Amino acid sequence: MDFIINTGIVLVVFGLMEGVAWFAHKYIMHGFGWVWHQDHHNMHKGFFEKNDYYALVFAPIAASLIIYGDLNPDFWYLFPIGLGITMYGVFYFIFHDLIVHRRVKIKYTARNKYMKRIMHAHYVHHKIHTKEGAEAFGFLYAPKKYEKNR
Repeated sequence: MDFIINTGIVLVVFGLMEGVAWFAHKYIMHGFGWVWHQDHHNMHKGFFEKNDYYALVFAPIAASLIIYGDLNPDFWYLFPIGLGITMYGVFYFIFHDLIVHRRVKIKYTARNKYMKRIMHAHYVHHKIHTKEGAEAFGFLYAPKKYEKNR
């Protein structure tokens, strides 16, 4: 039973993280945090970008939840919460950094409707190189209006 409850918490948190990521992207990264996010929308030299600092903010939060939840049985639920956040971060990295932005050179061609739509939405987002005016702030979900053939 514990496995089912923990798995449920992980999956719910993973799903909720898309909303957290959308909010953070729209109101923090394209708000007061634009200083870090700006180079992600513009050409820059080198592999790393200031936008990577966001991972250095969010990863320790997830790691702390996992560690504290593991060490303190009264707060057991923090472990699956941290795991859900971490899993979202892994999916984000694979999708956003590897597949969409090709920060590591891999050969990938989107074949299914979902991947084509989410990648197109992200490219629409990156057409804007300024703090204001961007759309499509999600990372793993994009409305049907971003289907290329619409």
